Order: sequence, then C-alpha cells, then structure tokens
Amino acid sequence: MIKLNNGAQIPQIGVGTWTLRDETATNNVRLALEAGFRHIDTAQGYDNEAEVGQGILDSGVPRQDIFLTTKVATNIMREGETAIRNSIDQSLAKLKTDYLDLLLIHWPVKDCVKTTWQIMEEYVKCGKVRSIGVSNFNPHHLNDLLEYAEIRPVINQIEVHPLMTQEDIIAYNRQLGIQIQAWGPFGQGDIDVVGHPLLQSLAKQYDKTPSQIVLRWIVQQGLITIPRAKPNHFAENLEVMQFELKDEDMKSISALNQNLRSNKNNDPETFPW
Repeated sequence: MIKLNNGAQIPQIGVGTWTLRDETATNNVRLALEAGFRHIDTAQGYDNEAEVGQGILDSGVPRQDIFLTTKVATNIMREGETAIRNSIDQSLAKLKTDYLDLLLIHWPVKDCVKTTWQIMEEYVKCGKVRSIGVSNFNPHHLNDLLEYAEIRPVINQIEVHPLMTQEDIIAYNRQLGIQIQAWGPFGQGDIDVVGHPLLQSLAKQYDKTPSQIVLRWIVQQGLITIPRAKPNHFAENLEVMQFELKDEDMKSISALNQNLRSNKNNDPETFPW
C-alpha cells in the first residue's frame, strides 16, 4: 500500500482496463479481483465503466475493499460545467457505486483544467469522491493548477517504462507530495520494452519473466502501476512483490531511457486537442 497526501492508501499494483470492452472487461475485472487485486483503473474515455462496475459486483469482493479509479474525459472537459458534473454522476451510476476512491483529470486540456478541478473538489466535499488527481501533467501544468487548487492532487498518472523513465518529472511530483502512477509499463504500439536484451538477460538471472523485471523496477522506485488486466498474467504480476532487484540492476534498467513515448500523440505538450 502507498500512502497518499490526504491519508488514503492505494494498492501499489492494480489492473488497468484500457482497450477492454463488453464481456471481456467484465470477466477480466472479476478475475483480477478473484486473483487478489484490489485496485481497478478505468476512465470515461475507455467506454467500459458499466462493464467494470459489473465485474466488481460479480466478484463478490466488498466495495470497501476495492480502490476504484476513473477519469474525466477530454471531450467532456471541453463541454463545460454541466457536462462535467453529469459525466461524474454517470460514472458513479455505470460503476454501480456511490463513491469513487480516485477521480483524475485524464489530460491537461487547455483552458479546461480549472473548471474541471473545481467541480472535482465539490465532489470531494460532498463525499462522492474520496481523492482527486491528474494524469499526463507536466510540471508547468501542475504549477498552474496549484495556484487555485484548494485540494492538492494525490496522484499524477504518467507514462513510465524503461525507455521512458521520466525521472525529472517523478522527482518534481515528489517534491510536491504527489505520488506517481505509471501507465504503459511495458510500452505500447511499436515499442517492445520487454524484448530488450538487458531485460531478457535479467529475467534469466532472476528466474523471472521480463515483464516481472519491469514491474519490479517500477515498484522498487516506490511508484504505483496499473498493467492491463490480462488473466494469464495476474499471478505473475502479484509475484513482483516477492523479490528485489540489485541496485546495480535498477540503475542499468534506468539507463535504458530514451525518452521514447509509446505514441507520439501521448505528449501532454502536443496532445491533439
């Protein structure tokens, strides 16, 4: 468990649901919870909140034992206050819950962050949201937000993997007391992180899989991560809490950094608004 700046605690490893749809989303969430995960991440933009909510119900795991995250979509942010409030209410209904553990701004949409954040603060104050944070925010986005925020973000969810370490941004967030949650730990698209020769070699050395080496590298930095919910990897992902990488191996993995995003459109500075 990782402690957030508001005192709440979040499981360090969760399951992401991006690209999961229909029965696959429902079944994968149910199976993840049955396997022992207690941290589920979704978003309005994933178009699967209803299925994620059903998976939670089907699992039989008490709602209070689950840390549930969703995110306000970029198109909703552009539509203004009424749309933002309606979207949060709809998220609660689709997820079949009366509260969210964490609500994030999905992207720092220009001229829309302040309104969105202040509405999210309202939902914290009325008890429908327990924690709020951001995703894909660079330091200047955070600085702007902190000028008016009454509630400090608890998390910044950003892309982190061995070819995109974002060490400076991680350090800056820590100075502000904001935890980092790593999305895309294995890369996406054409980026084959786990196929890198160093990770393959370390996997053999530790008798683990390359994916486990990557996840261990992330959690050993004290970061939170949400690899996608794939049932055949659930037990493997949970095992990363049971071994430790040597300091020199941690440094060798970090040295792979190329500032290589999995998708050039995922740059917060040039995101297609």
